[in-house]
Amino acid sequence: MLSRSILTLAIGAAIISIGSCRKKEDTIAKITVLDQSNHRVSGATVELIGESTMGSSQTHGSIRDPKIATTNEQGEATFNYNDVYQLGQCGVAVFKIKASLGGAVGNGIIKVEQEETTEETVFI
Repeated sequence: MLSRSILTLAIGAAIISIGSCRKKEDTIAKITVLDQSNHRVSGATVELIGESTMGSSQTHGSIRDPKIATTNEQGEATFNYNDVYQLGQCGVAVFKIKASLGGAVGNGIIKVEQEETTEETVFI
């Protein structure tokens, strides 16, 4: 009877531990660039520059280093931050957004959440 209880507990523990493993989801920042007429702007340069969320300069190096992308035909620039976030890690990254095309420049801020696609719009 005791060995049957131990076996049941062992099987239950194995099922719980298998169910707790999960795949890490993507952490994405998507910036849409629009002109003053609300038309999507392709070919714009978008730069994300990390800001400390704690008021200190001890921000992860990958966040502090600017990332640059060019908007596609839909006026969207996508940034992947999977290398920054690890499973079980909690946190938010805040980025300054600088979008430009020719002499037109637009600025904004985006707060990127772990394992989510966060979207923001910037007007130039």
